[in-house]
Amino acid sequence: MSRPSETRFLVLHGLRLKGFGEPPAVAAAVGLDVATVVEQLDKLLADELVLHREGRLAGWALTPAGRVEQQRLAAVDAEEAGATGAVRGAYERFLELNAPLLAVCTDWQVRGGVPNDHADATYDEAVLERLRTIHDGVVPILADLGDALLRYRHYEPRLAAALARLDGGELEYFTKPLIDSYHTIWFELHEDLLTTLGIERSQEATN
Repeated sequence: MSRPSETRFLVLHGLRLKGFGEPPAVAAAVGLDVATVVEQLDKLLADELVLHREGRLAGWALTPAGRVEQQRLAAVDAEEAGATGAVRGAYERFLELNAPLLAVCTDWQVRGGVPNDHADATYDEAVLERLRTIHDGVVPILADLGDALLRYRHYEPRLAAALARLDGGELEYFTKPLIDSYHTIWFELHEDLLTTLGIERSQEATN
């Protein structure tokens, strides 16, 4: 049986994955209800582990101390569940799909060196079919991760929902940032694996 993570850690973790965000986005990323996230943010603010940014893109973010604490707790979360080895194995399988995913995102956005205007339905459908193949490949990886740590069970339904919206004609759900597009969720999954294993993106090629 997979192990649930501590709520305090999950809120810090959600902010790490999002970079910054308001409670509903953090809650959706880690499978908590919004009221619980708000309650925890107040406590984390008092501990100087989070801050709230004002302005056009307002939202909560980790402080430097919060980032250190999130990284520490991510390692503890996996180790106490005995899941570190499973996460590492899943990460190595994930990397085999990451480059194809990035390539298909590029081909969705750019065609023949110019922005794709999505006027050619046949071209777009071919790109979408490649995405479906990648999705079929990541589903068993997510199942194994979910068996190791409960928090990984939230990725498959989120990715499936983005894919369903694409199939329904909502083309922004392929790569648009700041919404739960397929690429946004994939990026968060990648970051989740990296932080759980203590790997920096800049060092990824050497691991």
